[in-house]
Amino acid sequence: MKKQWWKEAVIYQIYPRSFKDSNGDGIGDIQGIISKLDYLKELGIDVIWLSPVYKSPNDDNGYDISDYRDIMDEFGTMADWEKLLEEMHNRGIKLIMDLVVNHSSDEHSWFIESRKSKDNPYRDYYIWHEGKDGKEPNNWESVFSGSAWQYDEATGEYYLHLFSKKQPDLNWENPKLRQEVYDMMNFWLEKGIDGFRMDVINFISKVPGLPDAPNPEGKRYAPGGDYFINGPRIHEFLQEMNKETVSRYDVMTVGEMPGANVEQAQLYTDENRHETNMVFQFEHVDLDSGPGGKWDLRPLKLSALRDSFTKWQKGLETVGWNSLYLNNHDQPRMVSRFGNDKEYRLESAKMLATFLHTLKGTPYIYQGEELGMTNVVFDSIDDYQDIETLNMYREKVIENGEDQQKVMQSIYVKGRDNARTPIQWDDSEHAGFTTGTPWLKVNPNYKEINAKLAVADSNSVFHYYKNLIQLRKQNPIMVYGSYDLILPDHEQIYAYVRKYEDQTMVVMLNFSAEKPVFELPSDIQYTEKQLFIHNYEVDENEAIDRIELKPYEARVYLLK
Repeated sequence: MKKQWWKEAVIYQIYPRSFKDSNGDGIGDIQGIISKLDYLKELGIDVIWLSPVYKSPNDDNGYDISDYRDIMDEFGTMADWEKLLEEMHNRGIKLIMDLVVNHSSDEHSWFIESRKSKDNPYRDYYIWHEGKDGKEPNNWESVFSGSAWQYDEATGEYYLHLFSKKQPDLNWENPKLRQEVYDMMNFWLEKGIDGFRMDVINFISKVPGLPDAPNPEGKRYAPGGDYFINGPRIHEFLQEMNKETVSRYDVMTVGEMPGANVEQAQLYTDENRHETNMVFQFEHVDLDSGPGGKWDLRPLKLSALRDSFTKWQKGLETVGWNSLYLNNHDQPRMVSRFGNDKEYRLESAKMLATFLHTLKGTPYIYQGEELGMTNVVFDSIDDYQDIETLNMYREKVIENGEDQQKVMQSIYVKGRDNARTPIQWDDSEHAGFTTGTPWLKVNPNYKEINAKLAVADSNSVFHYYKNLIQLRKQNPIMVYGSYDLILPDHEQIYAYVRKYEDQTMVVMLNFSAEKPVFELPSDIQYTEKQLFIHNYEVDENEAIDRIELKPYEARVYLLK
């Protein structure tokens, strides 16, 4: 397998609105990020993935872009952004930007022109359609609830928006539109960025004719993913994009690809196909969803998590590459979801960190994860800001009369604002995020969980991450070693071995508050052992053939 810098990197995601405010307006900004680069340098990360900072009316917090070549006023200026890039590169940190080109904002100049008339030169930059029988062109449901179509009176047609009605989908069938996108990508690459994270990039190719989605329950709208996820021309579009842009630079790409399976991911990430370097797949973050989708809560089974990760580890073992994550700006906090954010917050945050950094692939840390930040429970729906959450609440509670408490419980567990509460820098008012009123309330636990305390405490989650990142830099087995599952049926322990050259790494992870026993399979032979990673005090001479693990314990040995 070819060695690459992006395989060996650890990537840190910044959601700028919630990271650090420098001017007291309650909104994180670019100067705020610059002020915390030394903190990130100390943590040891190699790359920052910056969520969108482009001009935007903020219907979906910057994922609705009105000018791809300018910076949002709330975040600063292009000069601020250029200073950020310079300061990052001075510290040996790379920058990847968010590329949002499945859709734009309805306030983008292309769309303003497009909606003026049916013969406008920009009309075909978007997907317009006549209605059918006095209704929408088809029955597709928006990801954000309701119809995926919006009627526009000016021309008497509907436009497609798979997300919010202020996020019209771009028409990738139009070669002029594609060239505009490639020119814009090259604009940023010429400025010196180090790659792109590509938002829902496997949605850009739609099935011709846009047929109705199957609707066995007879609902008004139905998920149409079969007709726009991993569509018929997706590989052609990605290969063309690669050829016209990123292939000319030493950069990385990661495609966000909901609904992509292992076989599809092999195609997307095969180095010989020149599409993307890695994908964000969603299988493991859908395991606690029921048949009703994301908000239909189900308990997570360790067996399902283990089966999913093992399938992806083996599936991309020789072709392609995995991206490793347990949370991001769209997912709840990982210690609340996969660990125990009450009694064993410290232990389970460290255990989950060990899990991510000892798998094969590139680990992604989401801001605040390195502090063990948790989900939040706000008193009222009025305290929430996320468009997906608010649309769902309106549809379920106000329009359909569903149980308000049940819906609020699903928001506490799965809502995107869990990840978006401001970073907890210290124990001062608003957790040191802002001197003003934060755009979203701070999690009330900031007095106990904050960066100032964590950096000062050698036993903190922060220092545990710092150590993991250093170990990964020094030990190629953590990056390139093979993966094989052991104890495949254990109900509390997830264990696996990695092998590279003459080394074997044994990873034992207790995903429970119990004290289960780990038994080393007899076929794992060794003459030397070294205690490598641990989140509890451990006797280094303890035999490893049979170990009673403590609640949420992580233990890793190197064997020869």
